[in-house]
Amino acid sequence: MEPHPRADTNTAPSAQQPGEAARRTPPSRPSSPGSGRSGEVPVGAPEGLVAPGRGAARVVPAVGASAEGGGASAEGGRDETEGGRDEAEGGRDEAERGADPERGPGASEAEGGPGASEAEHGPEAQSERLRFLDLAARRIARGVDLDDVLRGLYETAVPAFADAVLVHLREPLPTGEGRPAEPLVLRLHSFAQGPGDAVTAAPAGAAGPVRPTVTGPFAELLLARRPVFGDVPEIESVVTELLEPVVGVPTTPAPGRRLIIAPLYGRRHLLGTVALLRAAGRPAFTADDLLVAAQLATHTALGVDASMPYGHEASVADALQLRMLPSSLPETTGVRLASRYLPAAETSQVGGDWYDAIPLPGNRVALVVGDVIGHSMTSAAMMGQLRTTVQTLARLDLPPEEVLYHLDEQAQRLGSEHMATCLYAIYDPISQRLLVADAGHPPPVLLHPDGSGEVLQVPPGAPIGVGGVPFETWELPAPTGGTLLLYTDGLVESRHRDVWTGVELLRGRLEEVAARGAPPPLDMLCDAVLTVLDPDARDDDVALLAARFEGFAPLNVAYWFLSPQPQTAGRARQLTRRALHRWGLSSMLDATELMVSEVVTNAVRYASRPIALRLLRTDVLRCEVGDDSPQVPRMRRAQAGDEGGRGLFLVDQLARRWGATLLSTGKVVWFEQQIPEEYRQQGPDAA
Repeated sequence: MEPHPRADTNTAPSAQQPGEAARRTPPSRPSSPGSGRSGEVPVGAPEGLVAPGRGAARVVPAVGASAEGGGASAEGGRDETEGGRDEAEGGRDEAERGADPERGPGASEAEGGPGASEAEHGPEAQSERLRFLDLAARRIARGVDLDDVLRGLYETAVPAFADAVLVHLREPLPTGEGRPAEPLVLRLHSFAQGPGDAVTAAPAGAAGPVRPTVTGPFAELLLARRPVFGDVPEIESVVTELLEPVVGVPTTPAPGRRLIIAPLYGRRHLLGTVALLRAAGRPAFTADDLLVAAQLATHTALGVDASMPYGHEASVADALQLRMLPSSLPETTGVRLASRYLPAAETSQVGGDWYDAIPLPGNRVALVVGDVIGHSMTSAAMMGQLRTTVQTLARLDLPPEEVLYHLDEQAQRLGSEHMATCLYAIYDPISQRLLVADAGHPPPVLLHPDGSGEVLQVPPGAPIGVGGVPFETWELPAPTGGTLLLYTDGLVESRHRDVWTGVELLRGRLEEVAARGAPPPLDMLCDAVLTVLDPDARDDDVALLAARFEGFAPLNVAYWFLSPQPQTAGRARQLTRRALHRWGLSSMLDATELMVSEVVTNAVRYASRPIALRLLRTDVLRCEVGDDSPQVPRMRRAQAGDEGGRGLFLVDQLARRWGATLLSTGKVVWFEQQIPEEYRQQGPDAA
């Protein structure tokens, strides 16, 4: 709200002199459309709200409007205040207990306080009060989700009306037409206190209910839908628990009329309470302030009520998005992986960022990061479809440019107006090379083993969904000990800086972390990288995938090409025997020779080009046999008189696991065996 003229801090509203009140300069801001004409405002208007300032108080007149009126409407305020004047004579007891929000403000001393200034009840003061509530209504109504709604309340009420505001919500919040859960339980949601209007959310699971059950007079008071002072008997037993999070508020003496408790009542159900508190050095609330509190509570409750369907939709969207992200990353020999995902800072922003790591034949791994342009449920759904498409294409072992080409085709078939960016890379720990193709995505950043950072110069292609634009694959070195970072633009771009400035900040941050000594653990590195985020201007989600290249020692690989001839199976057994003797794995010789012979024999039967045989030694012994035939072998049960059909059955019985991968150039049949513990303890490089 706008600044107000300064007044003597030692003068309480009830003791102000008429001349002093008349010296206030009316604010220059014109009345809002809903504030009404000053001539229609009754003389008996409520007195002012006193807000603390630096060395002097700010005076913000209160508003006498109905809580049921739902706003600062001039017509509703006029009807209610005119009715309230007639009832003021008998309203002394009502003012002591708490003004009925359905009544207008009274003009008696019981309502206005002895010696109240006439200027406080004049047309200008009434107009200012209406503007205050109009501002509050507009700010609260801007909230889309629950946190936004409550933030609007805090920004409006602190410090103009109260020094601290606490909101307790029903646990669980009632939704729809159903009956609320019983018994009534309240839990602190958040509060704002002191200068700066800082909002503090209650720690998850740490803020217990105000009471296991809210019953008796306190429950009846809440269901009565009207605010009360803190000195009414019904709430004396819960005041300490209500105000426990507020710093610097003594429990004794009781806050009395420096506290107002107002129920938050939505369209159908009681949703919670709002507690408004003034510090000891500030004038207490008056009976007319109860009407202001009622209006604030009404607007807040309606905002909370309206936010619940959106909150449910947003939670469904977030759950959908998180469900479509990988629950864990694969453990692949030759590379270590770590990831982070942060949703958009605003809960209304449901994005389409994703990342993935997909194991490929030969201990290779595909590294993927993508971003569907836009923020909506459609973006999240399209992200899931594109991620599934990439996984399918990756398992065909296509080159990166072909993966992006087919992904682009799929995006066009989806018929969505959303486009996406994507970066697809394949890391081979044996050759220590990296293949990368980019579809309009920010470039990857490589942290070299010596601690220097490099933004990889990968020319970006068109975004996914444009169509008709070819993609290119670039081959780059992947040094052992290096760390590759793939990320979405939410990490480096914000309202205050462009993408390339953020990319340079990211590179510099990596170098800072690496300069401290040995390469940090990947999880620590990811956390450090997230510090480049601009917390005040971030409005996009963030996906981050980090890969540390560990490579694969050449002495742990044996690789041959064999011609598809009948004698090839015998040659394969001989080569396998030599490799296992060299690695000190003679105890595994018989079973391995038998399985190699069966798989190679099957490849010879269908291949028309040389067959590839590769043995890899890690904590397991892996054998791969590749040929150019797309026909994937299937295990079947051989009959008693069959001459063949038992090879894969033997592999299935002897191997720890086995499988077949269909490639664009044929297939690879592989199997793995567990290396005995005494050999694994030596490490793969010990032989």
